[in-house]
Amino acid sequence: MSGFVIARDHPSLPGHFPGRPVVPGVVVLDRVLDAVEAAHGPLGALRLPQVKFVRPLLPGQRAEVAIEPLADAGAASPRWRFRVERDGELLASGEVAAG
Repeated sequence: MSGFVIARDHPSLPGHFPGRPVVPGVVVLDRVLDAVEAAHGPLGALRLPQVKFVRPLLPGQRAEVAIEPLADAGAASPRWRFRVERDGELLASGEVAAG
């Protein structure tokens, strides 16, 4: 698992949402892609064919990214399943595909 925290002064937060900032999904997904590339090296273009957000991540909260290869990950276009959790609670899940 790979952990991350989005600082309260992150440039994506103003306006998302005023008075109660929530980490944008695209920022969370960027950390997912970082975790895949940290584990498997640079992969070039990546796709996210399936993503589901279940709960919000707030600035300053620590989240963990878990990735696991799918059965066909040895193919020319490997794929991984991911989960983003905070204290064991699911925040987001989905798939990442190379190519």
